[in-house]
Amino acid sequence: MRGAASLAYLLARTSDTLADTPGARLDLRRDCLQRFGHAIADSQAPPRWPIALINAIADPQERRLLEGVDGLFLWLGHLPECEADLVREVLSIIIRGQESDLERFAETDPERPAALADDAALEDYTCCVAGCVGAFWTQLGFLTLKDRFSRAPANILLERGITYGKGLQLVNILRDLSVDLANGRCYLPVADPHDTPRLLEARDHWLEQAWEWVGAGFDYADTLVARRLRVATVLPAMLARETLTRLRGSVPDLQTRIKVPRSRVYLALARASLGLR
Repeated sequence: MRGAASLAYLLARTSDTLADTPGARLDLRRDCLQRFGHAIADSQAPPRWPIALINAIADPQERRLLEGVDGLFLWLGHLPECEADLVREVLSIIIRGQESDLERFAETDPERPAALADDAALEDYTCCVAGCVGAFWTQLGFLTLKDRFSRAPANILLERGITYGKGLQLVNILRDLSVDLANGRCYLPVADPHDTPRLLEARDHWLEQAWEWVGAGFDYADTLVARRLRVATVLPAMLARETLTRLRGSVPDLQTRIKVPRSRVYLALARASLGLR
């Protein structure tokens, strides 16, 4: 699974950089993201990035990723066609979600934040940018490993994978609530993002939903045949639950960003490797 999964990750990181580089104009980001998506979908040559975009990227590693896009497209062309099709499919969904995000928050700022319309909009967003990754992981596993991938039926595992991905994205949203608000974005469906009591009430509700969705990741990992694959799959769920526990125990405010200490990450990795939770 490693080749296609790694490539899909790098391509998704590239699209994320295109969508979220704050120093670049919105129309420039939107145009580059659209051209990137078309090039992947239609097996075209990779886009040539405008110098204004490259210069706007502060992180040297993200800049290096964009400058190395030719290698990613070459890699995609060398994948078996059935694996390449899965990569193209998941990237098309992710990029569609990122394009919607750019449109949704095009005119917002910290004084005029926008929120998602309702619960269905939030669930659809989590599905577009992360639930589809759970589906991709599942389809790729059965494609490349066949009956060595999972003991569960494909349809059941696919549903769990989508739910798990949605849960991980919801954890990100809850963890980054203060950062997003500072940028005029509110992914929780509230009438007024400035209404702190309502926002904290919504936060508590979605904390419980995230806990439930992330639980699908443990059920998913339990069905996997290979130990290393179980570890790789369950570790994000363990870290997500750790984050949610800290969010639950924190003083409710919209200023603090919860982060799991590195020591806890190492402990989770050790426990996952030993088959513990």
